[in-house]
Amino acid sequence: WFETQNFDEVETPCLQVSPCVEVHMRGFKTRLEGLKKENGRELWLHTSPEFAMKKLLVGGMERIFQFARVFRNGESTERHQPEFTLLEWYRAQADYTALMADCTALLRLAAEATGRKIATWEGRSCDLTAEPEIVTVAEAFTRYCGLDIHSPRLEEEARAKGYRVAADDRWEDVFFRLMLDHIEPNLGSGRPTFLCEYPVSQAVLSRPKPGDERVAERFELYVAGLELANAYGELTDPVLQRQRFTADMDLRQQLYGERFPVDEDFLAALDFGLPPAAGIALGFDRMVMLATGATDIRQVVWSPVVEVM
Repeated sequence: WFETQNFDEVETPCLQVSPCVEVHMRGFKTRLEGLKKENGRELWLHTSPEFAMKKLLVGGMERIFQFARVFRNGESTERHQPEFTLLEWYRAQADYTALMADCTALLRLAAEATGRKIATWEGRSCDLTAEPEIVTVAEAFTRYCGLDIHSPRLEEEARAKGYRVAADDRWEDVFFRLMLDHIEPNLGSGRPTFLCEYPVSQAVLSRPKPGDERVAERFELYVAGLELANAYGELTDPVLQRQRFTADMDLRQQLYGERFPVDEDFLAALDFGLPPAAGIALGFDRMVMLATGATDIRQVVWSPVVEVM
């Protein structure tokens, strides 16, 4: 399918100077030995091929994709393995709505390839061939929680409505708890859902939406309550990107007592000039689960790294 859309398949290294910039994600660290110049240098297994693929966009490639083996420490559930496959692709000179059309086509391709039109997950079902709905995060919070996500008093208002809010909860804690418990299970019911326009604080690599800088050009794809893909309209400003990296690593240091190194080559590439672009990572194992009716990710990988904890 990607070849029909004039994409080039690429393969980027798993070893990187930084695993990612996510506050709450954990990485696998290793050590490069035996080279006089770099003996003892610390490297990381990537959590996504994002940085490397964006460097290729800077180098002049315009439509690229890859099936990447990626690594995330501490993740083991029915939906997670510490080593899994991402299908990641980028379109230069495009916005993130083009990726919604790609996802719609791929879901229909999965239904056709397997002869399984209806996907199910934990008692919910979704027609993979149906026209997806598009819902903003603000609309979802209003619809399913009765709350204004942009309210500066979100914690107080959530507590007043009876939601569990601890005394030391930050805005982000309340946001994630409401998302996981009350919003995500309702998404992708009957038809796929694109949940878009995340608060800009939840989209470190995404550009702000023109006309409303409270939100970012980010969406996630849900099918039967299961998150399947995460997409961005890519941030191209190297100064703002560095500021966001620093802020998120400061928070990671505060919460977990560690920080990931910054990929300076990536920031240099942004400074050289990342074209307007949109990119997306789709959990390929999860897509196979939905297309085949599997109830556990271990049913669709040949040799699971760990058992579910």
